[in-house]
Amino acid sequence: MLSVRDPVHGFIRATELEADILSSRPLQRLRSIRQLGLTHLVFPGAEHSRFAHTLGAMHLAGRLYDALAEIPLSPLDRGVNSLMRQQVRVAALLHDCGHAPFSHSAEARFAGCIDHEEMSQRITLSDELAPIFERHGLDPKPVATILGGKGKGVARLLGQIISSELDVDKMDYLLRDSLFCGVEYGRFDLDRILDTVQPIFDPNTEEWGIGIDLGGVHAFEALVLARYYMFTQVYFNVTGKVLELHLNQWLKEEKVVWPNEVGPFLELDDIVIQHRMRSSMSPHARAVIERNRYRLVHETREQLGDEARGDHEMRIAELKTEFGQDRLLVSKAFKDPHHLDHSRLMVRGSDGELLRMEDASQFISRLPRIDRYRIYAHPELSSGAAKKRIQEALA
Repeated sequence: MLSVRDPVHGFIRATELEADILSSRPLQRLRSIRQLGLTHLVFPGAEHSRFAHTLGAMHLAGRLYDALAEIPLSPLDRGVNSLMRQQVRVAALLHDCGHAPFSHSAEARFAGCIDHEEMSQRITLSDELAPIFERHGLDPKPVATILGGKGKGVARLLGQIISSELDVDKMDYLLRDSLFCGVEYGRFDLDRILDTVQPIFDPNTEEWGIGIDLGGVHAFEALVLARYYMFTQVYFNVTGKVLELHLNQWLKEEKVVWPNEVGPFLELDDIVIQHRMRSSMSPHARAVIERNRYRLVHETREQLGDEARGDHEMRIAELKTEFGQDRLLVSKAFKDPHHLDHSRLMVRGSDGELLRMEDASQFISRLPRIDRYRIYAHPELSSGAAKKRIQEALA
């Protein structure tokens, strides 16, 4: 076994199959993809990579699988040598290998309108990894199905370990990002969640999914609140968002599109793109490289509302016409702290009754959506009469 010391989870151990995948080009590339895009320019400690995150997700996938398999009447096979356990750990290891440079900061630049999840599945089924899967006798197709999250029965339950309201991706990135950004917002009681998770067969959907015992509801609330605060305080940081906007403006100017074919895609990482930016004289490239960014001139409250959003869109369009499309940058920070209306996260009561999380937690049902606009202006417009004109128009 390969043993790796991780700052979040301690020692993480990998099987020979997992070690071979870690040594492959798709995974080694993730060492050069920062987990938080340009956030290190705001939080200097946020230099951690997607590679480290995938290791943590794999480790937690094993822990979560074991917790679910130990429950009486669980459909999952017990034991560290279980095929299903190996499949879900490998899926966790590969779940982010499709991330483009700067991670989520430039997700929309994929050719063919795919996303990093689709690219991760393509890489999993590609010739890059086929020899490794073949050598270890593991079929990559069930792994790709887990990543796609569209399986039925037990495959759906395995998919929820990777992507759901209680998935290992969120559990790892919240703890990891908090540690490296030097904040406490993302911390929650991981052990309590793992102690209270349940594999639940939902009679309404006739599908297996990850649920939680009633005693774990507060631990889940803490996870959701941690995610909410990480978005408001870190991921949607006021300076981080404008740097992200400059990056995307430069990518648009340069007509950079992330390839949707595996070979060309794997040639790109943060280092390659940053090298191109350093040699560019575009003001948007210089804004990132030299931190000579546009300045905030207006921001709304965290919860704007549908009617006010429509009014803002109209006023922003008018201001862009007046001052120039490229002289105002607009950040639209929209995020639901949870997606319980789609996921049907179930809670098992002390009497065995099944409840929806929205009914078991009054807190969850009241947590609002993040819905905030920020307007950044060219330095010539960020003070004096121009700034006053923009603020009055958006007041």
